[in-house]
Amino acid sequence: MISYIYYGTNDLGRAIRFYDAALAPLEMQRCITGDPDWDRISAGWGLYEDGGAWELAFWIGIPFNQQPATAGNGSMVGFRARRRYQVEQFHAAALAHGGSCEGPPGLRLHYSPDFYAAYVRDPDGNKLAAVCRGDEAGMSV
Repeated sequence: MISYIYYGTNDLGRAIRFYDAALAPLEMQRCITGDPDWDRISAGWGLYEDGGAWELAFWIGIPFNQQPATAGNGSMVGFRARRRYQVEQFHAAALAHGGSCEGPPGLRLHYSPDFYAAYVRDPDGNKLAAVCRGDEAGMSV
């Protein structure tokens, strides 16, 4: 259903450091585009193959209109975690690399008995979540 998501940033280097750290616990790898012009203005994590013909990725970068990046009110990207400890590591890494807490790791029983999540904002104010659905060990049920 989704090919990619793109969030704007006002400081690409800072954003790359933040996302490298925050997404590592979720086992998300950087995309290699092979396009130096594209890599100069953006960075992605996930799947990007055959020049984007096969893509499922999260990108951050300089806005295309060259205006300052702003965070969208009500916008959020939720990343899948396979284990609950990954949610906790995501949250800790995000805070250690310039992010802010929007909700600590824990069960969100009002969503579901197995909805374990943490919420943060990146240094540009974009909202993110890491979510594990499953039993206490993090296994899918």
